[in-house]
Amino acid sequence: MLLMPAPLLRIIVDAAEAAYPEESCGLLIGPGTGPARLVRVEPSANLAADRRTGFEIDPALRFRLMRELVGSNEQILGHYHSHPDCASTPSACDLAMAYEPEFIWIITSVFDGHAMSTRAYRLDAGQQRSTEVQIILL
Repeated sequence: MLLMPAPLLRIIVDAAEAAYPEESCGLLIGPGTGPARLVRVEPSANLAADRRTGFEIDPALRFRLMRELVGSNEQILGHYHSHPDCASTPSACDLAMAYEPEFIWIITSVFDGHAMSTRAYRLDAGQQRSTEVQIILL
């Protein structure tokens, strides 16, 4: 389960619609203990070579956040991205990129510039599978 304040979901959805027909992306921040709970999202520039079919989080953002969060009770819990004109389920590319099984992946599907659904997963690249994580809006 992932506890998410509704305003953070709005940020993710708005970013997905604004980036269309390219993928949006960013990082998810929350406490490192207890149930997964988002306290903020950090949008990232998409540095992928083909932003219409993939995403790459800016490593400078990730390293900045890792340094900033040292000594706090927060950590990077995962990331979000959008799927233009595709379902909000992990793609083969997503599974191939999953190297941190503890991360939560939030995926928003966007068709014709309008977000249709947002779902969360944990991905296991070694097993080539995903497990859906229930989003509970706060």
